[in-house]
Amino acid sequence: MKFYIVEEDASPPYTGDINGSHMQRLPGKELCPTCGAGGGIGGLNYPCVELSSLPAPELKKLSNSWPVPRPEFERLRELVRPFAPSWARLESGVGLGPLTGKGSGHFGQLFAYLRSDLLVQVQALAQLRDAGVRGLEQSCSILVRFRGKNPPEFHEVQLELRGLPHPDSVSPKSKPPCPTCGSADIRYLSPLILDAASIPPDLDVFRLHQHLDIIASERFKETVTRLELGGVKFREVEAR
Repeated sequence: MKFYIVEEDASPPYTGDINGSHMQRLPGKELCPTCGAGGGIGGLNYPCVELSSLPAPELKKLSNSWPVPRPEFERLRELVRPFAPSWARLESGVGLGPLTGKGSGHFGQLFAYLRSDLLVQVQALAQLRDAGVRGLEQSCSILVRFRGKNPPEFHEVQLELRGLPHPDSVSPKSKPPCPTCGSADIRYLSPLILDAASIPPDLDVFRLHQHLDIIASERFKETVTRLELGGVKFREVEAR
């Protein structure tokens, strides 16, 4: 079985672009006194997490990414946890809820937003599901305003975090977890290699638990090609 990284196809006629963010976000946290780690992760989003039942003051706090003291971050993370998937990584910077913003240009049926979020037009999503592609069960509408006539009707797929890079992909410059906060500075070599033993046998499209690339099986690629769905391209990645 072959595997591929799913990337945006920016070749003609695809000129589509989105300037947006997800509705809520776990805030950054104050710097660790031991290692100095803080800030947050980028590109990790859970678009189907629905937080509207939370009190307005809490939603306001989840709309501000400014760093907060670590105890407050932990409190907000536990507040969000019941609404998130069991497999979710809940870290500073994680986006929650639908993608919002503005879009323009010409899109294909699929769009790899910022390389890490998979958007699929509604009709194409139904076609892929009918074809038996696994991993597309959770999706939700985006709240992006598109310029021009006949705007695309995209859903963002909430891809599971499954699979890991192979240990041979980890750079020797990586640093072990901090004894105080647990943060680890893990760096990866290029090209990426997948850990074959960690690849889920029940999914055709997913995201790596680390590194966050969108990974597709050969079945997913062949189905997209057969249905003539455009907007993404596939780069083969080794698994060992």
